[in-house]
Amino acid sequence: MPRTAIAAIGTCVPERVVTNDELSRLMETSDAWIRERTGIEERHWVGEETGNSDLALAATNQALDRAGWKATDIEAIVYASLSPDFMFPGDGCYLNAKLGIPGVPALDIRNQCSGFVYGLSVADAWIRGGSYRRVLLVGSEVHSTGLDLTTRGRDVSVIFGDGAGAALLEATDEPGRGVLSCELHADGRHAKELSTDAPGSRYHPRLQPRMLEDGSAFAHMEGQKVFKHAISRMPEVVRSVLDENGLKTTDLKLLIPHQANLRISQMVQRSLELRDDQVFNNIMKYGNTTAASIPICLAEAVEARGVKRGDLICLAAFGAGFTWGAALLRW
Repeated sequence: MPRTAIAAIGTCVPERVVTNDELSRLMETSDAWIRERTGIEERHWVGEETGNSDLALAATNQALDRAGWKATDIEAIVYASLSPDFMFPGDGCYLNAKLGIPGVPALDIRNQCSGFVYGLSVADAWIRGGSYRRVLLVGSEVHSTGLDLTTRGRDVSVIFGDGAGAALLEATDEPGRGVLSCELHADGRHAKELSTDAPGSRYHPRLQPRMLEDGSAFAHMEGQKVFKHAISRMPEVVRSVLDENGLKTTDLKLLIPHQANLRISQMVQRSLELRDDQVFNNIMKYGNTTAASIPICLAEAVEARGVKRGDLICLAAFGAGFTWGAALLRW
């Protein structure tokens, strides 16, 4: 049975950089307040006419160049995003068209911050099962057009940025290389604690003027509850996926945690007793890019930390749903 290896990763973030000081001119906040609570210094936001699938296309083209692939080498697309260009169809189809690969299947998934890990598990199952040998996995988000940029929404709005990451996955028979295992979880009892309520099909009509006025069209987060669960569930699932493969935290070259909050990543690192050189964070520059955060972080970490063939890497995420998971792979 083949394993799933990463052939190349591409990323794209918008040119516009939004600093904490710029946000302090829109709402009652400050650079010190944001840094202390989140570790974020700046984030990137799209300009007009740039959509989610545009970022995904740029990230994919970069990955294709790095791998030496053509778009026609892609046999299937898995696209993770909570912020697609339109209500429907999913952005996987728009990316399919922009890449010029009609007929190639496109699956869109809505697993928010855990989207890339969930998507990797799907692509891995396809490759292990022999359905496809080359799969494009995308995590892409445009948060900036859906934020409440007032003091009312500051606790959420200062956190998020825009960006995309694309991983080209391929089947490999090379010993000691590829995805070793993925583990996924969800607990819907906490769904309302991190969610966007409207618009939704349960409302009649699903889109109403009051949704902007009362803030229900913007993301709502019970920050302390999310923090508490994240610092518990992420170390738990990392240990579990390591145990499943008879490995220990000391075997890890790198842990790439979802970039939700630098304080969460630091607590996870402490819980797992990992050294600073075993964990990579870049939320300081990008904010929380949800499904895009892990591939963007992984792409930078591979270069910055000199990752080489055979190194053990763990990807871990926690987010809305609540959903969480981890993937263990040999580079």
